[in-house]
Amino acid sequence: MAAGASPAQAQTLTFSLFERYLESLREQAGIPGLSAAIVQNGSEVWYKGFGRQDVEGNVPATPDTPYYIGDISQTMGAALALRKCLEQDTLELSDRVTRWVPEYPDTNATVANLLTHTTNGGSFEYSLDRFAGLTSVIVECADQPYRHVLYQEVFDRFGMQSSVPGTSFSGSASPGAMQFDSGTSARFADVVRRAALTYRLSSGRVVRSDVSPPSLSASTGVLSTVRDLARYDIALQSGALIESQTLTASWTQAQAQGKALPTGLGWFVQNYNGEPLIWQFGLIRDGHSSLVLKLPRRNLTLILLANSDAMTSGYNLNNGDVTTSPFATLFLRFFVP
Repeated sequence: MAAGASPAQAQTLTFSLFERYLESLREQAGIPGLSAAIVQNGSEVWYKGFGRQDVEGNVPATPDTPYYIGDISQTMGAALALRKCLEQDTLELSDRVTRWVPEYPDTNATVANLLTHTTNGGSFEYSLDRFAGLTSVIVECADQPYRHVLYQEVFDRFGMQSSVPGTSFSGSASPGAMQFDSGTSARFADVVRRAALTYRLSSGRVVRSDVSPPSLSASTGVLSTVRDLARYDIALQSGALIESQTLTASWTQAQAQGKALPTGLGWFVQNYNGEPLIWQFGLIRDGHSSLVLKLPRRNLTLILLANSDAMTSGYNLNNGDVTTSPFATLFLRFFVP
C-alpha cells in the first residue's frame, strides 16, 4: 500500500492495475470482447467491459453484454438438483438415476456419479453429456420443464433480467404444456439479440464464427451477463438458493475409492496456497468462453465472460487444475498474495 493511502484507495489502485493486466492478456489471447466482475463480501465491488462484443459494428463489450456461459450452467443445474430433489424431496445422492428416471440408459449410475463427473467405478471423467442426465431428475422432482425451474428458482427470483434459459423458450414444454408469457418471451428474445457475436482466430487474425449455441440442459445452454452472474453468486453464497450445509458439500472435494476428486457437486474444487479454490469454466468451441473463481474464505469471486473460446481453450481445464489458465493466475497473483 502506498504511504498514506487508505484501504479504499489501495483497492482502487489494485483494480486499476488488474484492469491493465487483464486488458493486455485479452489482447495477447486475441479475444475481441471480454466482460468481468468481482464480488466481495456479498457485493459487486468491480465490473468492466473490454474490447468489442461486435467488432464489425464497433459495439463495445460492457458488464451487461450477454454471453453463453457453457459449462458454468452446470453450477445452476447442480444447485437446482440439490434444492428441488435433495432439500425439498426424498433424493439421496447415492440413489441410482433410474429411481427418478426409469428410462435412463445406465442402470448403475448414481446421482452422485453425475454431479461429481465420476464413472460408476469412481474414477474422475469430465463429461457434460453425462452431467446433463440430471435434467430429467430435476424435472421429475419439480414436475416442471427444466427451463421453467431454472427461470423461477434462479433468474426471476434473484433479479437476473438479462439471463435466458436456452435457445428454445417459446411454445409449450412438458410436463404440463407450460410456456412463458409473451412479455417474458419478448425479453428473452431481446437478450438473445444483444448477445455478443462469436469469433475465432484464423492464421492469427480474428474472424467471425458461426456457432450454434448449445441447447439447454443441466450442464449447458444458459445465456447471461457478468452482472447477472454476480447476483447469482451473491444468492448462492448467502444461502438463499441452497442451504448452507448443502453449499458446503458442493464446495468440498468429493471422495471416491479413498481418494479426493477434483470436483465437488457441480464445481471444481482444489487447494491453492492452503485454502480452497472453487471454480468452473465454460468452453464453446469457436464461440464463447467463461471462467468463475471463488475463494470462500475471503468471500471473493471473479467472473469472466468472453466472445471467443480463447479464454479457456488449450488449458485442459477439464483435468481439474485452474492454475494452468493465465487468466486465473493473474487474478490469484493480484488478490491472493
